[in-house]
Amino acid sequence: METIVIVGGGAGGLELATRLGNSAGKAGRARVVLVDRWPTHFWKPLLHTVASGKHDPQVMAIDYAAQASEHGFEFARGEVLGVDRETRRVSLAPWIADDGAEVLPARSIGYDKLVLALGSVTNFFGVPGAEQHVLTLDDVAQAETFRQRFVDGCIQASARQAAGGQLNPGIDIVIVGGGATGVELAAELSHSARTLAKYNVHALDPVRHVRIRILERGSLLLPHLHPRLSKRAARHLRALGIKVLTDTAVARVDGGAVLDTEGCTYPSAITLWAAGVEAPPLCATLGLTTNPLRQIAVAPSLQALEDPDVYAIGDCANFVCPIMGKVPPRAQAAHQQAMYLAQVLGQASPLKAPFAYRDYGSLVSLGPLAAVGVLTGTAGGRKYPVGGVLARLLYSLMYRKHQMALHGVVRMSAQTVADWIRQKLSPAVKLH
Repeated sequence: METIVIVGGGAGGLELATRLGNSAGKAGRARVVLVDRWPTHFWKPLLHTVASGKHDPQVMAIDYAAQASEHGFEFARGEVLGVDRETRRVSLAPWIADDGAEVLPARSIGYDKLVLALGSVTNFFGVPGAEQHVLTLDDVAQAETFRQRFVDGCIQASARQAAGGQLNPGIDIVIVGGGATGVELAAELSHSARTLAKYNVHALDPVRHVRIRILERGSLLLPHLHPRLSKRAARHLRALGIKVLTDTAVARVDGGAVLDTEGCTYPSAITLWAAGVEAPPLCATLGLTTNPLRQIAVAPSLQALEDPDVYAIGDCANFVCPIMGKVPPRAQAAHQQAMYLAQVLGQASPLKAPFAYRDYGSLVSLGPLAAVGVLTGTAGGRKYPVGGVLARLLYSLMYRKHQMALHGVVRMSAQTVADWIRQKLSPAVKLH
């Protein structure tokens, strides 16, 4: 019985472990081990809702150990330090508790097949001061840090305003990057500012005193969408009171301000960097071919070019589709690659056909009631723009599809009902 080790429990890694566990693991054809440094899984495309306080990560998180027990795979918690491809072993760092005590010592796990699903980390592009002075949304802990900073900042600004003597009362928030993460976070923060004022958490004017800016170096927000949809999104954000500055490249980030290449200074109590991603540093230490973003080059079989026993999927993989070109770092790509590898590695007679990526489109949330995006048709690849309530409904279904892949239809349906009830009984955002 061979051992399949999956490093990374993100959208692709956890789905692959679940599918392989249900097929090969329960049938005794393979030992499937999922490795991750965190104890729970949270769907990364919704991290902006944690940062805005809309969703509680403890409610939506999936325990890896519980998922492993129910679906026929094993979970090993630990941060991966390296991979020895000669001896086929994955080295894990000691597991240290919050109080500093060592729970588990450094250890290693042997493998026959290794799947790297390491995801991505923020790319600062060498901008001076960025790494030291900004917040990011790479994981739940960082999203919670942003949320707490935002709520505390609003309360502090409200107290200063009540005390008087402040020339420019309120709080300034700068979001660097006009892609999906930056746009979605800006829209949700605008809603959160209004909700916090409604519950008297702060006494600021949500538009005049909670000043949100998006700085985008390109000429349009959401460059992956049609220009008409990008302009529509920009109009919606401006209607919410959000300032959208395109053709604005960041030159430096200081403790309380962001400076662009034209010499303009934007005051900022909180700066969020959402300008791009790259693969984790570990990818560059494996002796495998990588691109400038450290993504591992893979063949159409999703195998690393130098090692057929190593696979890479999701954001850390550099796969160039013969038809679509380079596959973008999106959750739908990780989902499709997980489904493909589950068949390749989990069946008694593995598939020989290469992986083929299909672009189903892209949807971007613009707050609780709006969204924009484009859907790709099955015939001829024609693209259909969508917006408004329909786009918002389709956007919410993406997460339900992820839940269904992990839990099945019945449990996904039960969780949908439970989420609806919780939404009716609780404030729209976390208030503290």
